[in-house]
Amino acid sequence: MSAAVVEGQAPSTTDEGLSSSDVSKMLTEFLMFMVRAIVVCYPVYMTGSLGLSISWILLSMLMWTMWKKNRKWKDQRLDTAIDFLENEKDVIKTEMKAMDMPAWINFGDVEKAAWINKIIQQAWPFFGMYTEKLLIENIQPSVRNSSNHLKTFAFTKVHMGQKAPTVTGVRVYTHELDTREVILDFYIMYEADVNIDAEVKPGIKVGVKGLQLQGMLRVILEPLIGQSPLVGGVTMFFIRRPALQVNWTGMTNVLDSPAFSHISESAIVDIIASLMVLPNRMCFPLIDQVKVDQMRFPLPRGVVRVHVLEARKLVAKDSHMLGLVKGKSDPYTLLRVGNKQFKTKTIKETLNPCWKEVYEFVIHEAPGQELEVELFDEDTDADDFLGRYSLDCGDVKREREIDKWLDLEDIESGEIHLKLQWLSLHTKQELLNETYDGLACAMLAVYLDSASKLPKDQREFTHNEKHGKPAKESLLTRKTSDPNSYVEFTVDQQCQKSKVVFSSKDPVYDECFVFFVHNVNRQVLNVEVKENEKKNLLGKLTVPLVRLLNMSEMTLDQCFQLERSGANSQIKMKAVLRILTHEKLQPQVVPPTLKTQPKASSSQILTQTVQNEQKEKMPVSSIPLSSTQTVPVAASPAKDLQGEYPAYGRSTLAATEGRLSEPYTPGPMRRYDSHSLLSENSIASSRFDLSDNARYPEAIINHQGSFGQIDLTLRYASLRKRLIVIVNSCRDLFACSESGSDTYVRMYLLPDQTWKHRKRTKVKKKSVDPDFSEMFEFSVSLEEARSRKLDVAVKNNRMLHKRERKEIGMVLIDLSEIDLAKGSTEWYELTLPGLKKTN
Repeated sequence: MSAAVVEGQAPSTTDEGLSSSDVSKMLTEFLMFMVRAIVVCYPVYMTGSLGLSISWILLSMLMWTMWKKNRKWKDQRLDTAIDFLENEKDVIKTEMKAMDMPAWINFGDVEKAAWINKIIQQAWPFFGMYTEKLLIENIQPSVRNSSNHLKTFAFTKVHMGQKAPTVTGVRVYTHELDTREVILDFYIMYEADVNIDAEVKPGIKVGVKGLQLQGMLRVILEPLIGQSPLVGGVTMFFIRRPALQVNWTGMTNVLDSPAFSHISESAIVDIIASLMVLPNRMCFPLIDQVKVDQMRFPLPRGVVRVHVLEARKLVAKDSHMLGLVKGKSDPYTLLRVGNKQFKTKTIKETLNPCWKEVYEFVIHEAPGQELEVELFDEDTDADDFLGRYSLDCGDVKREREIDKWLDLEDIESGEIHLKLQWLSLHTKQELLNETYDGLACAMLAVYLDSASKLPKDQREFTHNEKHGKPAKESLLTRKTSDPNSYVEFTVDQQCQKSKVVFSSKDPVYDECFVFFVHNVNRQVLNVEVKENEKKNLLGKLTVPLVRLLNMSEMTLDQCFQLERSGANSQIKMKAVLRILTHEKLQPQVVPPTLKTQPKASSSQILTQTVQNEQKEKMPVSSIPLSSTQTVPVAASPAKDLQGEYPAYGRSTLAATEGRLSEPYTPGPMRRYDSHSLLSENSIASSRFDLSDNARYPEAIINHQGSFGQIDLTLRYASLRKRLIVIVNSCRDLFACSESGSDTYVRMYLLPDQTWKHRKRTKVKKKSVDPDFSEMFEFSVSLEEARSRKLDVAVKNNRMLHKRERKEIGMVLIDLSEIDLAKGSTEWYELTLPGLKKTN
């Protein structure tokens, strides 16, 4: 037993002792310490032994310190330069964010457009004169009539200053639109030196001296017409609320304090939002056929359904024991589109939360409106930021469905998993699919026009229900002023209110409201007209939503008699119901070869060709938008603009007078819904040529051997952003006659296969080795070019028979396999699909 104990303690004794390596290491460190001490102390000893002054030692130490600092500064500069070279993109992006650079620097598709600023600067003094006249002649009387306390209100000084608004960038949308509209985004920055003073009452003065406004203004020019003034109307609005700062003077100077500045600026922004922040718009029709209400209240583009699934690798923000122990986070997500915002539930103590919640947003402009996602850690005081991400809703509309992990920005780490679906608007009742999972199956849009002959108060129509004369007390206390009314709409738990119209028995509201519908057969729209001060009911109306299903285009547009109101009290509104449908992109499948299905492929190609020709000849209003959405052909003549515009323009919520509503076309001016007629994997022979339904000549079918070669040069011009294709020459082509062939080369950059995208060389006659030496350009980015394929066909201009195919050789080049930046010149072997060759 003692032996066992000794054996068990032996390793412990050995572990507690020092090994030979430890002793050697200690001796080495001691010797190095002694050497350093001798090196430091020896100069001091030599200075004393030689009788020198101590100043030499101090001077040496000073020079040594300065040298060390200089060396450290040089090392920092070298490290910064190396870091910049290795992470140039991130460094520049961070610096530009901090500097608040103009939009044309931050975004590649935004133009500087300095000429616009020159025009604004030149015209600014005249705008100041117009503004002064507007304030004194229009705004001042309106303020005086709004309240008895403002009867003496007057502007004493109006000066708009010398600084004009600056447009920091202009983005023009062309590819996403149809040919009869133009959309421009202006990035505006206005640092004004305005000086406006007003007198509310004698001795009470207010004013504004300087303000800052920054935002993005969208301008839509539609429709483009073939007569003066070329544009039917102009629509302007802010997609997002602009940023505003105001410098107050006079009695309102107290609003500059931190306690009130945010409140005052928010109130002004709310006024701007009520006029020209989506869904509100400022519209200016330029021709009589275009109505303001048609431009102000178009139906939304669609609905985006957002599935907030989960997140991972979030940053830990919580800590315990005064920060000594690192905890986790209590994350939640904020989703925002415009003024609409939703908040998910909070998941406690986790860095990988799982929500699985669904939210729906109405989209009025796509592209343009963005989905903003922000993550926060919930705390008792201030919530900690966990990252953000923003996505243009136009991308969701184009892709139809996006399901991916997104990297959070402005944070060290973190990802969020979102699934986004684009829901289109339809009028087909068979597409209605009601579920019980809380998701909307339809959308209800209500345009509130006006009301007429409202009672002054509730007693006016309650006393009229009784027989006999009204009580004497009622006559003495009855109000004589017209009511201040508003309208309240309710669909189950969804409630929205209109603006208040003061002192009017015939108020004009002119507003639009949107509701999500979950059960069309059971839900109803409740409309109540109320008095502003006492919230008394002035009239009510109930509209079952199932009634809209049986109406033409699911639209109800009329004047409704109000219940529990005056005998002639009415409300004028328009209710539009649209079915929400999720459509997935399904590429059309083309038969892989002509050999397997020659007849079907040829007829399909010919049908697509004829449809494409008809599409180019049709008016824009009759072009199909997608495989499920078509617009009926306008029957009115081209010169009749009155009948042409409603068929072209987007469906509107505005009430119509004396005419039937036009067939609904969801988003007829956007081409995000359009698909290519042929997929990117189509065979080289499936192209838009009227001769594609013909067969090859017997001479080509019986040909044994090579069909020839073509010499092509492919490169990309980075500065001009163009794909350059040089057709050099061909050799050993098939001879269609004894003297050779009359050849030319035709090219498509797939999937663009329309006539306007076709490139063609000149015809070289009577040769089997033609020399073309012609250059062609395709406007496409380098990244996009690498994902495309180039379809090249060598054709004979005059075949043996008129109904025979023209191709004598074809090749399909995958550009992803070529280094376009360096360029490539190669000979490519020509073939014909469906025909074998022997070398």
